[in-house]
Amino acid sequence: MAVIKPFKGLRPPKQIVRDVASRPYDVLNSEEARAEAQSNEKSLYHIIKPEIDFPVGTDEHEEKVYRKALENFIKFQEKGWLVQDPAEMYYVYAQTMKGKTQYGLVVAAYVDDYMTGKIKKHELTRRDKEEDRMKHVRVNDANIEPVFFAYPDNKELNDIVERITKNEPEYDFVSVDGVGHHFWLIDGKVDIDRITGIFASFPAMYIADGHHRSAAAALVGAEKAKNNPKHKGDEEYNYFMAVCFPDKQLTIIDYNRLVKDLNGLTPAEFIAKIEKNFTVEPTGTEIRKPAALHNFSVYLDGKSYSVTAKPGTYDDSDPIGALDVTVTSNLILDEILGIKDLRSDKRIDFVGGIRGLSELKKRVDSGEMALAIALYPVSMKQLMDIADSGNIMPPKTTWFEPKLRSGLVIHKLS
Repeated sequence: MAVIKPFKGLRPPKQIVRDVASRPYDVLNSEEARAEAQSNEKSLYHIIKPEIDFPVGTDEHEEKVYRKALENFIKFQEKGWLVQDPAEMYYVYAQTMKGKTQYGLVVAAYVDDYMTGKIKKHELTRRDKEEDRMKHVRVNDANIEPVFFAYPDNKELNDIVERITKNEPEYDFVSVDGVGHHFWLIDGKVDIDRITGIFASFPAMYIADGHHRSAAAALVGAEKAKNNPKHKGDEEYNYFMAVCFPDKQLTIIDYNRLVKDLNGLTPAEFIAKIEKNFTVEPTGTEIRKPAALHNFSVYLDGKSYSVTAKPGTYDDSDPIGALDVTVTSNLILDEILGIKDLRSDKRIDFVGGIRGLSELKKRVDSGEMALAIALYPVSMKQLMDIADSGNIMPPKTTWFEPKLRSGLVIHKLS
């Protein structure tokens, strides 16, 4: 059973929510955050990317930077830019992008469910990134940003959310990227108890996005439990904030590859080599979207090709072997181009499909990159099958859009 509970959210007053809310800390660099925050003293970037309050070039991992996050967090509360709700509640957070709306429930998820694998992951985490977020959670004693979960679609939950969202939203605004953000409070005891009960019937929940934040939040919670001689198990630090969406509402978009060189091959030699395992058809000078699983678009030397894996080069009975990232990693990147480790090799770069196929073409045509490989996106079923089987996806496999806006609600650990 998946254990969740309501919590007393810390939130901005509705008239300043657009000023406070920000993109997640890990989708932009320090200079981009500095530019977005500009003269806006209410921007959450002052808490999640506090290096912007120091001279350009300041290392974001310095102790004084983490201390500044806390100083700013306290200031936001003292100035009334963040105000705690008087009672525990759940929240609905909906996002609209390109005419499609997805509805998530904001809950406090149970640390022990993460530790025991009931909250399932599909990606490896890096210890240095975990430690950075752990320091941030520790110093603020709060989950400032939510993680992004999926759960098995459930009609009764959908009905509750549909009824709640017929009311006037607490927040309703469009961010600079054109995404609509809509937010409701669920403060009725009957609804709260029913939502808690329905989640308890789920055998698992799935991390969609935010593996490092999930790990950091859970590990700090476990650390606090271990260090508290009077630990009872019902303390707020036993939970961390997540926005949970029904799996059927989520869309994973493509996550594509760019390679700096052809490992000493000419374009013609490279195409000849991939014909061993793929059926290759020229498609002109524009990159096309792959048509289906095991079909790819390859672009190099001003020419585009439709490339389809031959039967026997993939294993659809194996959750990992069926992935197109596995097929391309093994048969193109490793076998032909000599790229063995996607995490560390500097010859490869990754571009989320939100940037469009034109971004791939532009970077190859400019001479910065020699090759682009566009992939068909992974499905939510594939993601959940892999998580259920205890396997881990190769790096840079999934890209979710829209990203959750940070700063709509915060979960304090005490």
